[in-house]
Formats: sequence, structure tokens, C-alpha cells
Amino acid sequence: MCTRMIYQTESGKFITGRGMDWNDPTSDFDLYVLPRGREQVGSRLDNAITWTSRYASFFVAMYNAASTDGMNEKGLSANALYFAEADYGDYIQSDKPKISVGAWTQYFLDNFATVSEAVEAMRGDLPFVIAAPLLANGRPATAHVSLSDTSGDSAILEYIDGELVIHHGSEFKVMTNSPTYDEQIAINKYWKLVGGNRALPGTINAADRYVRSSYLLETTPKFTDGEEAVAATISLMRSTGVPLGMADPDHPNISATLWRTYADHSSNRYYFESASSPSLFYVEFDGLNIEQGAPILMTKVSGPLHLNGNINAQLQPAEMIDWM
Repeated sequence: MCTRMIYQTESGKFITGRGMDWNDPTSDFDLYVLPRGREQVGSRLDNAITWTSRYASFFVAMYNAASTDGMNEKGLSANALYFAEADYGDYIQSDKPKISVGAWTQYFLDNFATVSEAVEAMRGDLPFVIAAPLLANGRPATAHVSLSDTSGDSAILEYIDGELVIHHGSEFKVMTNSPTYDEQIAINKYWKLVGGNRALPGTINAADRYVRSSYLLETTPKFTDGEEAVAATISLMRSTGVPLGMADPDHPNISATLWRTYADHSSNRYYFESASSPSLFYVEFDGLNIEQGAPILMTKVSGPLHLNGNINAQLQPAEMIDWM
């Protein structure tokens, strides 16, 4: 499930591309606009953490129960990628407030303007413990999260053996699924010695996608801002996608790419591309009412799509999703 990379433009601006690889082609996805000042309850369980959204955001909902990807009005992007090795610890044994793994990315989008702010909040005594129920398809809801912002800063957050591990720095531009992120880095170091012009691993497994993405990102020219830079990011993400119909039923992280998003941090545009449609469309904060009390807006992005260009005018009022 998924590849994420951060592309730098000629002028030093940044675009985060993300592909959603998932083994359930019938899974339902919707694109939401969440205004500022929204009261959030982070779990269906007792003693759930609560907060009020400081920033408006776009996010892609999965199964109407999880925020999988998004960008807020300050240009912070958050992406949840499947991570089989995740171990959040036993939330039943903890007295801390609980947050659903489905609300984890939204917590960052609602509360922080930069990667550094988010990382600082996750250091030391954590404000919550993560609860991870099963997904609608019966798979464990295990994920790690990547963050990026307008400065190109980046962070990867993984729970391993019940402890949160954070990789923070602009050098962490690429992320896939398994293995753990420190092992992904080690594998990539080996292939750098081999040299990408000689050979690159070519399978669809996560480690190979990490290596290919890293090589392509490093060797692709830095194009000018705007459409040209977005197009460059699209070409990079498509080159590491998994064709429709390809999947390993025993490994959810080896699945077809269902859609891709592109967060243009400086323009505050959030692009969406479905693998089942030739059209690219986007939303942007300009022209939207995102003040406290404004309605939540939504459009479906699953199934046959007839969306292209700016779709702000096609968004419809909606209820908030119910966290898994």
C-alpha cells in the first residue's frame, strides 16, 4: 500500500506525491473539506481524545471511517501508509486518551502548521494511545505516517514494539510500506553503491519501490513552479505505481495503485488522480468558506469519475465521518 515522495521545484518549492495501493478495489473513498473550529472526538471508544481543529484541511476518507491523506491550509501534508510491522502497544492497559488509527493523520492536519510543530508535540510524553481495529475488509488497520510542509521538511512516524520512532529531516523524501524505515534507508544505500544507471530492483514490493523512487527523484530535473512541476511529480508517481489487477492477497502492501494525490504546498492546491479515470482534478482553499461554522464539504472519488480541473463548485455539504 503506497508510495510517497517530495519533489523540489526549480525555485525551491515543494510538492508531495502519494499513491494509494490497496487490495480492495471496492473500497470507498471520498474527498472532504473540513473547516476550522471543528470539534473532534478521536475514537468511538471510551476516554477518547478530543480537540478543536485549528486549521482547515482537505482529506481523503477511506471506508467512511479513516483519514488516509490530506493537506491543511498552512501547507502541512499528512499521509497514512500501510505498515505491517506497526505495534502501537496495548491501549486497553493505558490510562491515556485514545485515538483511532483512522484519526491519526487528521490530528496532525487539524492541529499543526509545520512538521517541526507536529514532531515536537510527539516527543516525550505522548498525548494519546492509538487504537487500531480491523478494517472493513478484515485486514489490520496498521499504518505509519509521513508529514511534509512548505519548507520541504519531512518526518516519518512509526510505532515499533509499542514505541513511537520518528525520523525527522528534509532528507527523508521517500517512503513506502515495509520494512521499517531504518531498513528502507539501509537497502537504498546498497543500491546507491550499485548505481541506478546500471541496475534497479524492478518488482512491485515496497522495498524495490523505495529504491526506484529515490533514484528517480534524485535524477529528475527541477522544473519551474506550477503546472510543469506538478506534471513532473505526476510522472514520478506514475513510474512507481502498480498496474490495476496486480496484487498479492497475502500482502496488502503489494496491491494495485487505486489513486494518487499531489499536495502543492505553496499554492495550497490538492490534486487527485484516480487510476480508473484519465482526468486530474483539484481543490484549493481560495474561494472556499473554511471559517468556523462553515459546512463540511465532500465529493465521492470512487468509481466512475466525471471530474476535472478545479472542482470547488462541485463540492456538496456532508456529515463528518465516524472514526473506525
